[in-house]
Amino acid sequence: MRYLLASLFALGLSAQPASAEANLERGFDGALRGCEEWLLNPASWADGPGPFVKAVGLGNQMGLVERVEEVNLPPKQMRRAMHYWRINSTPTAGYILVVSDQLPMCHITGGGGTDLQPSVESVLSSPAFRQRWEQQQSSSKSDMTSTTYRNRVDPALSIVVSRAKLPAEPLDSVQVLATATYQTGN
Repeated sequence: MRYLLASLFALGLSAQPASAEANLERGFDGALRGCEEWLLNPASWADGPGPFVKAVGLGNQMGLVERVEEVNLPPKQMRRAMHYWRINSTPTAGYILVVSDQLPMCHITGGGGTDLQPSVESVLSSPAFRQRWEQQQSSSKSDMTSTTYRNRVDPALSIVVSRAKLPAEPLDSVQVLATATYQTGN
């Protein structure tokens, strides 16, 4: 009996990281889908957030908040009529999605007490992501990699995703940063 309890406890501990990893992947994928939905389907949020939240598919894992820390904000020239969505993936890690109802942009940051690099890479290499986004170029500097993607549905939408090159980088700063812009005809 003692060994059975020890085995069940060990099994529970080993399953917990996999569950956390799945939630982190789901959160990042949801943030990307939220970005796409906001920019490509404004009707989903024009009359209130309900249809937008439903389209993103994260349920109560995602919520509108009044403000976020400075580190989560987009570049200053993109800071107009912003709305902030917090995506809780684990008790200590998650993502912030910042959108504007006046500028065609969205901005995602991710961080916390859990290494996001494996989850981010898993989402970026998934068939579902590759079906929606085409890789354009990639560059590395120091311990970060930045990749530009173009949306396959509407090539006017592009996103740059910057993240740690390798797992286990320091967790005391933003671990993933993504900014998408929609190029209008102007």
